[in-house]
Amino acid sequence: MNDSVNRRKFLKVIGVSAAGVAAAGAGVELISYRAYADNGSNGMGNGNGESGVSGMSAAAMANTSSSPTHQWAMVIDLRNCDGCGSCTAACQKAHYLTEDQKWIQVFDMKDTVGNEYFMPRPCMQCENPPCLHVCPVHATFRTDQGVVLVNQGRCIGCRMCMAACPYEARYFNWKSGVNYPKLSVSPTPEFPVPQRLGTVGKCTFCVGNLNSGLLSECAAGCPMGVIYNGDMVTDVAVNGMGTTVKLSKFLYDNDAITYKTDQNTHPRVWYIEGHGQDLDSDTGAAQ
Repeated sequence: MNDSVNRRKFLKVIGVSAAGVAAAGAGVELISYRAYADNGSNGMGNGNGESGVSGMSAAAMANTSSSPTHQWAMVIDLRNCDGCGSCTAACQKAHYLTEDQKWIQVFDMKDTVGNEYFMPRPCMQCENPPCLHVCPVHATFRTDQGVVLVNQGRCIGCRMCMAACPYEARYFNWKSGVNYPKLSVSPTPEFPVPQRLGTVGKCTFCVGNLNSGLLSECAAGCPMGVIYNGDMVTDVAVNGMGTTVKLSKFLYDNDAITYKTDQNTHPRVWYIEGHGQDLDSDTGAAQ
C-alpha cells in the first residue's frame, strides 16, 4: 500500500463532503440498510442524496439529544476480502497485542451452498451493547460518538461482558510479562496500551486515530481497501486506498447488512456481501 495513503488525513477527506448534514447518534435497526431506508417516510433522503422521497440517509438516523462532532461507523466490503489477515496484524502491532488477542479477527466462512469467503469481525460498536448492560462496575461505557470502550482501571475481570457479547469480540488478558514498549503517555480507554493483566480488552475502533484525523489501523493496513471508516455526521466513509464514498449511498446501493440482527444490538458495523452470503445463517464466525 502506498504510505501516503496510510497517512491520509481522514478528517480532511470527510470534511469536504456533506457539509450541510447534521446528526447525532443513530438508532439503527436493520435487516438491511436498504430495507430500513426504504421504510422511512420523513422525506430526509433515500441514500441516493435525494430529498422529498421515502427513506433516510445515514446521518438522518439520529435519535439522541446531543450533537457531537462525529458519529463513527465502519463498513466492511466482503467482495474484496481475500483473507490475508493484514487488518489483524496491523491492529496487533499498533496495540502491542499478544498472538491470542485478535481485536479484529478474519474468519473463514462458508455460505449455504458451501462456497468459501472471508469475514473480518471487529467489535460491532453496538447501539444497544449487551456488554455494557451486564458490567457490574460500569467499566464498559459508550461515548457520545457511539464507541464502546473499556476502562481497565475499573474492570475487575469478572468476564460477564465476554459472556454477554454475541460476537465473541472481547478478550481476557491472561498473560503476564508481556514486553510492552515504554510509552510517554498513560494507557486510556481509547488507547489501552499496555493491556492490564486480569482485565478485558477489545477493539476500540481506533477512536483516538479517528479523532486525530487518521484512519483506524485495520483500515490503513488493509491492502484491498475492504474496511471503510465512516462518519455518520458528515455521511462520508473512506478506506485505506483513499476511496471516498457517501456513506448512506454506499450502504443503500450495495444493500449493506448488519450481523446477527436477531440479537437486537444495532451494530455500527455494516457488511456488503456481494457473493450471496447470509451472515446470519453461514458458518464460521463467532459460533
